[in-house]
Amino acid sequence: MLAETLQGPSVDWISLSPLLVLLGAAMVLLVVDALTPPWPKRLYALVTAATGLTSGVLTVVLWHQVDREGPTTLVGDAMVLDKVALWVTLVISVAVVLVSLVTDDYLRREGIDGPEVYALYLMAGIGGIVMGSANDLIVLFLGLEILSIALYVLAASHRKRIESQESGIKYFVLGGFSSAFFLYGIALLYGGTGSTNIGKIASAFAQNLPARNRDEALVLAGVALLLVGLMFKVAAVPFHFWAPDVYQGAPTPVTAFMASAAKAAAFVAMLRVLVGALPTWSDDYRPVVWTITVLTLVGGAVMAVVQTNVKRMLAFSSVSHAGFMLVGVEAAVQSIRPGDPMAAAGVDSVLLYTLIYAVLVAGTFGVVTAVSRTGDGATDLSGFRGLGRTRPVLAMGMTVLLLAQAGVPLTSGFVAKFGVITAAVDAHSYAVAIIAMVAAVIAAYLYLRIMISMWIADPESGDDGREPVRVPALLGVAIALSVLFTLVIGFFPGALVDIVP
Repeated sequence: MLAETLQGPSVDWISLSPLLVLLGAAMVLLVVDALTPPWPKRLYALVTAATGLTSGVLTVVLWHQVDREGPTTLVGDAMVLDKVALWVTLVISVAVVLVSLVTDDYLRREGIDGPEVYALYLMAGIGGIVMGSANDLIVLFLGLEILSIALYVLAASHRKRIESQESGIKYFVLGGFSSAFFLYGIALLYGGTGSTNIGKIASAFAQNLPARNRDEALVLAGVALLLVGLMFKVAAVPFHFWAPDVYQGAPTPVTAFMASAAKAAAFVAMLRVLVGALPTWSDDYRPVVWTITVLTLVGGAVMAVVQTNVKRMLAFSSVSHAGFMLVGVEAAVQSIRPGDPMAAAGVDSVLLYTLIYAVLVAGTFGVVTAVSRTGDGATDLSGFRGLGRTRPVLAMGMTVLLLAQAGVPLTSGFVAKFGVITAAVDAHSYAVAIIAMVAAVIAAYLYLRIMISMWIADPESGDDGREPVRVPALLGVAIALSVLFTLVIGFFPGALVDIVP
């Protein structure tokens, strides 16, 4: 009787098509591969890249649909179809394409070729898209866990390296704590509002629902716990302590995926929570966001320059970039628009930064993948010594990507940093803008050290006996696409800026 009367929510399958494509391809990779003879080389990577490309094309189609019909909710208000959700879908699709190309030769070089890693990329992408599209905190948490569990396994996927195993267990244990904080925050917000729906939470607070002191304390505790969980996922100081070890120990292509797709999803989720669900509490959490932003900007830049392992350098660089994205978040919470909080100043700058950084970091770690050689262990500065002489084209591509990460003009990195700093100035957050510029100068020394090692450092005894750096076809394509995007957007920023939601 219950089954006959139970009615589920209507499902717009077309609007969910990017998710369904990723899910279908993941199932094909796992099930079909198990039932068929070994696939030809590169086919796993090409199928995954084609899946990401298809998801991106469907996202563009849905973008035009939203232009015509406006935003809408999906699956009983659990998810939202708007340009912010479609933007994070596009970013993750781009990351899937680039990282799958980077991963191809790496897996065969390390003797672990198989479909599992690619399927986990796709599952992590699904989790990230759900996070960015969530209109309910429980759905956001589900997306967070799908993303996180896939990343835990990916971090530990190189079973021949003890460092990979250690990074996986560290990420799993610490990530479990952060997920618990986030879930406890959801429970407290539910206790204060009676709902986990983002729109209903915002409406409840707009109507001054938590009038009693007890309810106000409950909500503030919930907001604090949500912030802890979200700041951990973006590796903001002081919740960054997992990033250097995990980035260094995880397989290098997996590190690229963590730094690109996972960070983009986490920042869009942060905007959903802080700007979408809690705009009326911005006066309470704004000082915390401001403080964490400053700590992340300064801490990431200072800690990066004292490292000697390039993957650890780039891990702290990722922390520093998280600080720049937090500059945009802080600007957004400074100027929330009543009735349309997601259109606040600063949101656009964060979204722009996520795409630019995703491409930058995928290309940068692509070069590190090639230089790390068999065993994935040659990632200290000495591994890059003399790269300008032995592989000048590869070294030139790395130089362009490093200059972009430093924010040098005529690169996409300058466009990204200029966008968040401009948003901060427009929101009258002058102190944060100045600190961000100083942090950018400090961090430039980090990228300069790598370039010096590639182009200027004198060769040492034993360098000639090292395994030569190889650049297979798909890896070369991924790096070339990243460099091309970096330069095109640097010279013609309007091509990207004009389409940001």
